[in-house]
Amino acid sequence: MKLFVNGRKNTFTILKNVIKPIDQNIWFHCASLGEFEQGLPIMEALKSKHPSTKIIITFFSPSGYEQKKNTPIADVVCYLPMDTLSRAKKFIELVNPTLAVFVKYEVWPNYMTTLKNKQIKTILISGLFRKEQVYFKPFGNFMRGALAKFDHYFVQNQESKELLESIKLSNISVSGDTRFDRVSHQIEMDNAVKFMDEFTNIPNCTCIICGSTWPEDEEVLIDYINSASSNVKFVIAPHKIDLQKIKTLRQKLTSTTSVTYSEYKKGTISNKKLEETNLLIVDTIGYLTKIYSYADIAYVGGAMGETGLHNILEPATFGVPIIIGKNFVKFPEAERLRSLAGLFSVSNKEECNTILNKLVSDANFRKKTGMICGHFVNSNTGATNIIIEYLDQQKIL
Repeated sequence: MKLFVNGRKNTFTILKNVIKPIDQNIWFHCASLGEFEQGLPIMEALKSKHPSTKIIITFFSPSGYEQKKNTPIADVVCYLPMDTLSRAKKFIELVNPTLAVFVKYEVWPNYMTTLKNKQIKTILISGLFRKEQVYFKPFGNFMRGALAKFDHYFVQNQESKELLESIKLSNISVSGDTRFDRVSHQIEMDNAVKFMDEFTNIPNCTCIICGSTWPEDEEVLIDYINSASSNVKFVIAPHKIDLQKIKTLRQKLTSTTSVTYSEYKKGTISNKKLEETNLLIVDTIGYLTKIYSYADIAYVGGAMGETGLHNILEPATFGVPIIIGKNFVKFPEAERLRSLAGLFSVSNKEECNTILNKLVSDANFRKKTGMICGHFVNSNTGATNIIIEYLDQQKIL
């Protein structure tokens, strides 16, 4: 909350210092880190086509801002001021965007009104709508009015398009999710990580990457970790780096040893110790996407509790079978991949143990499941091209 409040105190000063009246600016608003990942392919494509254009990125939450405040794609990264009419007017005057891009489902009424009044082209990308949302309720007139101010909606699926049409909105394209474009390029990059090379340097190693985990995720994994054979290696990359929670996790290990990335980085453990240990806890940020390239199996966190499922597409692009928790109804990509049998949902330790045993012991099953995941990503790319073609046709930039 302190970051949330204090971060917004500097927004207008940052904008005044960086943006000049002659600049051509594109404004992207992202709620958090996940929405940034969806917006990034569009940012990169626009920057490539229009290199002199400045990219302004705003975040609502500290979790997104803190991780991406220094991203090289942006000329300015700041918090979005709270949605009052006076702040919205001041912000839009300072940014003076040629184009405003909102990601997924961020809709702020005063910002939308100000953009509309100034006739600034405004689009929604990777939009995802559900009938439970306020826009589709009898009492949702006010928010429907804000939603109606977009010039074009690029949505992830047909269901979202039909929901928008049910409230008399048009100019809708089913483009898909831009995250597929984002992760599909990752496989072409250099994903080598020195400490992972050393960690997995044993014969017949099976590597299970547990990414963006929360304590409730770790709770269903711990029994399997304690009982696994010596050639099965685990990486846990917690969503939040909390030293006390990491200490608690390590105390629950009864039959395996663990090291942390920080211990490795500081040189307090040897390379041989890293090679011999069964569990590596990555207590830093920035490595997870590359680490997934080492996975034979991936457990993606967030769905065992109520915090929200994290990005399953990052491991899927490497052709890795995926396990998640039980709460994923708001994540259509997980529902689709599960229906294709590339992803498995578990509700408790017993179910987690069963599917992990199957994936570890049956290499053919593991390979087949991973191939489903890789094909799923490859067959759903293209959203970025659809959006860029629209912007080119509109001659906005």
